[in-house]
Formats: sequence, structure tokens, C-alpha cells
Amino acid sequence: MKPKYDLEERTARVGEDVIEFCLRLEETAVNRPLITQFVKAGTSVGANYGEAEEAELKKDFRHKIAIGRKEARESKHWCRMLAKAVAAEKAAIRVLWHEARELHLIFCKIIRTTDANLRAPQLTP
Repeated sequence: MKPKYDLEERTARVGEDVIEFCLRLEETAVNRPLITQFVKAGTSVGANYGEAEEAELKKDFRHKIAIGRKEARESKHWCRMLAKAVAAEKAAIRVLWHEARELHLIFCKIIRTTDANLRAPQLTP
């Protein structure tokens, strides 16, 4: 198992965990759209991180990280809605919410650092 600080692995794993969790849920008229939205948001965090890692420009990197941050925040929202719709799964949802929160905070920090680097004067030799 890779260390927790391997962000590529970590974001992929959270997508896998979201899929595994949602596959266990019984679909109802209420939770079906919630599941769909949660899977979309939870799996796109890693996809956007991967895109950021391949960015050719710092601005593109920042943009993809910002999308990943948005998807992590959205994942927290869908966790909250699913916790209401499927109360019996609150413990499992809490674990997923916590990981989405940590990723959101990590992406916030990456954006602050990137913004500071983008504003820094470029010295020419």
C-alpha cells in the first residue's frame, strides 16, 4: 500500500471507495439521484488531479486543482444528503466525508501555494 501522501493514489482510492459504497446501497427514488451525483463528484477528484499533474502551464495546473477542490467539496455535500437519505449508513458516509474534507483542504493549500508562486516576480538571469 502506498503512503497516504501519494495524492494520485489517494484521490484514485477515494473514487474507488465511493463506487464500492454506492454499489452496496439499495436504490430508491430518493437516493438514486444522490448516488449518481456522489459517484460523479467522488470519482472526478482523482481525474482532475491527474489532469493537473500533466498540465503544461502553471495556470492550467491551478485550474485543474481548483476543479478537484470543487468536486471534493461537492462530495462532502452528497455525503450529507446520503446520510439523511440512508441513515443506517452514517458511519460509512462519515469516513467518506472525512476523506473528501481532507482532500478539499489539501487542494486549498495547493491553490494558495500556486497563487503565491504565480504572483512572485520572475527573475531573469
